[in-house]
Amino acid sequence: MSTILYLLGEAFINLRRNVLVATGAVLAVFVSLALAFGALVFNELVRVNTLQWQAGDHLIIFLKDEGGPVAHNDLLEQIRGYEEVERAWYLDKAGAYQEFQQMYSDQPALAATVSAADLPASIRVELKDVSAYQEVQFRLVGHPLLRRLSVFSEGIERLMSLTQVLNSIGIGLVTILGAAAVVLIANTIRMAIYARREEIAIMKLVGAGNWFIRVPFILEGITVGLLGGALAVAAIYGSHQLLARIPTDILIRFQVEPDFLFSRGVMILCFGAIAGFVGSSLGLRRFLRV
Repeated sequence: MSTILYLLGEAFINLRRNVLVATGAVLAVFVSLALAFGALVFNELVRVNTLQWQAGDHLIIFLKDEGGPVAHNDLLEQIRGYEEVERAWYLDKAGAYQEFQQMYSDQPALAATVSAADLPASIRVELKDVSAYQEVQFRLVGHPLLRRLSVFSEGIERLMSLTQVLNSIGIGLVTILGAAAVVLIANTIRMAIYARREEIAIMKLVGAGNWFIRVPFILEGITVGLLGGALAVAAIYGSHQLLARIPTDILIRFQVEPDFLFSRGVMILCFGAIAGFVGSSLGLRRFLRV
């Protein structure tokens, strides 16, 4: 146990002696892993919304109050007669209010400002083929009962197009910044070795093994990688929480499951540790040839 504490203490001493270079390495790891984690979260958002799009509310037709339930029911039957429609159902004001309360259950102050009378009734539509949404949309444009028409597919198409562009850019940036992070960690280790070269020489003279000398530097590199990974996880998690609080179209979700964030966060931390290990190993190569 005392040996482990000694090795950890030596690693933190090295970090303090090279704090500026170590900080640069931590920031490089942070930026590269934050980009990677952000891309994973964004892809999951697209996947979740695509599944919702394919499985349920492809269109929401918000209705004016004129005519009341009778006129609304006539329009519902008309929509059910469209050949593109798999099924359609009616959500009255009470149902809309209940849905609103569920959506904003974490924002009671906002939920308290809205009553059932403030929300419009709507018709929800599931299509046989989601690509046929424009035909239904064209038929409903200008209808006297139409207050607003939300088309889920339009948002998904924009998200998918944006995802492809961001993924291409993100892969390039993550590769470049990840390599830069490894190089910076390697330089940090080399500077630590140089600063303690006399101590290392004495340790070798008194019989210290290579691994006993190398472990503190490896732990230093892993610590730098973990710190950068932890900052990346914290930044993306905080950004996700802020994004989830922004009111959006009812058809678009800007939240992913907590299990996804946790598992990918652990993966990012592991990548940070691996980057630190690789960087420190590269930094030790020259020393090991002495």
